[in-house]
Amino acid sequence: MTVIVKNVSYAFEKNGTKVISNLNMEVRQGEFVSLIGKSGTGKSTILRLLTGLLKQDEGEILLGNKEIALGDVGYMPQKDLLLPWRTVIDNILIASEIQKDLQLTKEEARKWLERVGLKEYENALPKQLSGGMKQRVAFLRTLLTGKDVLLLDEPFGALDALTKKEMQSWLLSIWQDLNKTIIFITHDLEEAVYLSDRIFLLHRNKKVEEIVVDLPRPRDPDIFHSEKMMALRLELEKRISNETD
Repeated sequence: MTVIVKNVSYAFEKNGTKVISNLNMEVRQGEFVSLIGKSGTGKSTILRLLTGLLKQDEGEILLGNKEIALGDVGYMPQKDLLLPWRTVIDNILIASEIQKDLQLTKEEARKWLERVGLKEYENALPKQLSGGMKQRVAFLRTLLTGKDVLLLDEPFGALDALTKKEMQSWLLSIWQDLNKTIIFITHDLEEAVYLSDRIFLLHRNKKVEEIVVDLPRPRDPDIFHSEKMMALRLELEKRISNETD
């Protein structure tokens, strides 16, 4: 389902400085789009507006042809937020307990755990998992809400470099199979280029640049060493570093 942001502005305080000003953005069904930019450019605020956790002061946000509302999209924050007293499978099944129209059985959850290599951990507690495992569980919990649009706020930011690359490839494989729409925040420019169809670069002056990532899919990790990817990453770095604080 397409997400359309039309002339959206938002300030944390009434009559205060706008964090988002006259933002226009469209994300099409099945796209993978990343938001990048320096701290304070409003990336996480945009995601909260898209979830319905915040309400814009001006403009409109549409999911398909209707105003977006709380519960319309899946949202994965920076921290996994797994409930420490619940097992892996019970954490995944939370969505079906909250959403009465969502029929997710334990058997279906087990199939997903097997798919992501965690079936033997279904009865483990979060404290028994590595960082990468926790993020897989958190993503499955978001995915299995059944929403067409998934918002991911720096989900791999706290992981070591090797685990992060594994998670990136894993995420792409899941996304390509399911045709979900993903809006992804990251500070990692390589990650943004590797994962995305398009990148929105947010500036401190509230302007937004759109960069098309013209790299073939499916993407193999070897593409990290390609001249085209390195050139794209360098171009993004220049555009960001040229902006004064």
